[in-house]
Amino acid sequence: MTMGKPMARYAAARRVGDFVFMSGVVAVDPSTRRAVASYEELPETARTALQALGYATGQMSVDVFEAPIVAQSWFVLERIRALAAEHGGTMEDVVKLVQYFRRLDHYPAYSRVRGLFYPGDPPVSTVVEVSNFLPGDNVWIEVEATVYLPRA
Repeated sequence: MTMGKPMARYAAARRVGDFVFMSGVVAVDPSTRRAVASYEELPETARTALQALGYATGQMSVDVFEAPIVAQSWFVLERIRALAAEHGGTMEDVVKLVQYFRRLDHYPAYSRVRGLFYPGDPPVSTVVEVSNFLPGDNVWIEVEATVYLPRA
C-alpha cells in the first residue's frame, strides 16, 4: 500500500504562513485506484493496533461489516499524519479536522481509530454527513485537516 499523491489536479496540502491546509483525504490506494475495504490492505502495524481496539478479529462474519470504515479511518488518518510530517509537523500540530461521513453511524468506529492517533485530546472537529464522495460509492469517509506550524 502506498499513500501517494492526489489522483486529480490539486494540491494535497499547502502552507500559508503558520498554517498547512490539507485537502480532503479519502482512503483510495493510488497504486490500485480503489477504495480501501479490508484490513489486509493495511500494514501489519495498523492491524495490530486495530486488534487492540477489538477490530480485525479474524472472524469473517464480524470483519466483513467493520473492515471498510475501520480500515478507511486508519488510512485517512495515517495519510494526514504523513502529510503533517512532510511539512515538519506531527498529529499534535493538527488543530482542526473536518470529518465527512457517508453514514453518521460510522462515526463511533472512526472515533475509536482516531484515538490511536490522538491518545490525549483530539483537535477541534466538525462532523458532517454527505450523500456521496468522489471517487466512488465505496468511499465512506473524507477528512480535511488544518495544521499549525509557527515559523521559528
